[in-house]
Amino acid sequence: MKLSETTAPIPGPGHGLAQGKSVLVTAAAGTGIGFAAAQRFAAEGARLAISDRHERRLIAAADRIESEFGTRPLTVPCDVTDNQQIDAMVDRVVAEYGSIDVLINNAGLGGTASIQSMTDEQWCSVLDVTLTSTFRTTRSVLRVMIPRGSGVIVNNASVIGWRAQEGQSHYAAAKAGVMALTRCSALDVAPHGIRVNAVAPSIAMHPHLAKVTSDELLEQLSKSEAFGRAAQPWEVANVMVFLASDYSSYMTGEVVSVSSQHA
Repeated sequence: MKLSETTAPIPGPGHGLAQGKSVLVTAAAGTGIGFAAAQRFAAEGARLAISDRHERRLIAAADRIESEFGTRPLTVPCDVTDNQQIDAMVDRVVAEYGSIDVLINNAGLGGTASIQSMTDEQWCSVLDVTLTSTFRTTRSVLRVMIPRGSGVIVNNASVIGWRAQEGQSHYAAAKAGVMALTRCSALDVAPHGIRVNAVAPSIAMHPHLAKVTSDELLEQLSKSEAFGRAAQPWEVANVMVFLASDYSSYMTGEVVSVSSQHA
């Protein structure tokens, strides 16, 4: 069964789960989970800020959100491998909205390489964008959240942090690191009233993934899902919204699998 032939439910309307909250989503340009998260938070009434290192695509994302929801998100170009740019991004959002209630750490970098041929550059670039940027952005946002005594951070991990896949040693190590970072940082900041959780999607289909992954592998991964299809990015974003909302007020340090994979 081709991915293009599968069916998925239609996104529902918002329910005010982020009404009035200031939400920052990193790596939000394009068509993946980050943009879907931005859309869902806009639908839920958030005061939205989106960031990406691709400024032109970031503006296009803001244009689309404004067209769909009637309000324009704040756009802040940022390279999440640069501490100065991260701090400037956080300061810009605070200057605009007065606070950051929710951080969605979505930035990540993939790739395929066998461990025997993987270069230091391939390893370090994936770890830097996927894991270290999550640490950097979390640390910067905590400058704002800790004095206020509240805040929510949701990280984007992956089931590959638990499950092996050929050619993915660097990405799997990075995502496993995001999971561990989520659990440990949650304990560090719990006394300050801040919650840290993560989602771990299996496969969420979007055009960028299709460009960098073979049809054969996508088909194989899709067939391993109980529903016989990949998730839509908004289905992952819905779980992010839940973790950012008051409905998950007693959850911290958790990694929630967004997957229909067989055990």
